[in-house]
Amino acid sequence: MRLQLSTWPDIQHYLQHSTGILVPIGSTEQHGPNGLIGTDAICPEVVAHAVGERIGALVAPTLNIGMAQHHLGFPGSIAFRPTTLIAVIRDVVQSLARHGFRHVYFLNGHGGNVATANAAFAEIHSDNSFSGREDAMPALRFANWYMGQRVQVLSRELFADSEGSHATPSEISLTWHAYPDCARPMTLEPRLAPSSGFADAADYRRRFPDGRIGSDPSLASVDAGTRLFEASVADTLEDYQAFVRAD
Repeated sequence: MRLQLSTWPDIQHYLQHSTGILVPIGSTEQHGPNGLIGTDAICPEVVAHAVGERIGALVAPTLNIGMAQHHLGFPGSIAFRPTTLIAVIRDVVQSLARHGFRHVYFLNGHGGNVATANAAFAEIHSDNSFSGREDAMPALRFANWYMGQRVQVLSRELFADSEGSHATPSEISLTWHAYPDCARPMTLEPRLAPSSGFADAADYRRRFPDGRIGSDPSLASVDAGTRLFEASVADTLEDYQAFVRAD
């Protein structure tokens, strides 16, 4: 069930039997020579939609732009400042809370969002604490589609040390599962991209000229993406159901 394809009476009816909602969150940023710019938003979106369809859970519109300033050296990347993303997450949660949602599950596709989302959650809890309100804010959960146990095992089986940390064959395979017409198999040089830390966008571009970090996305395939999709749906469905039952 998708929020943007529902009417307000549909949502009112949904809240009579569930107060949970999935919010896909990602980024709009480069993913190497053969990865889609929307990769980090596409991955959690397709997984969340599948979970919603399988168990009748409500799925919010995807938050497509994330904290990705370090990718701005590559054309097409769009980023929020950390303070902007904190405000976006805060407003989303408080909007949903006003309507009676009590379990807000963010399914993430971008590692750069993690610290900022945790800061947003701290701000949300602080709002409630300093206001002196006694009514509880919604329970909040932030999960990465690629960190579930099944996905981790499968990624190691498929790609071993070639997974890397950005423009990975796992995430690119999942986007190709979702959009097979966009698959762009190619040989890359060097096969395995370098790895190191980075600071701003200019530093990132100097260190990683083709956008990859430690990965070999030439190993990506539609078939691998389908297997990773099913693994992540199983991981996420299990985790979401435990989350909404926890209270």
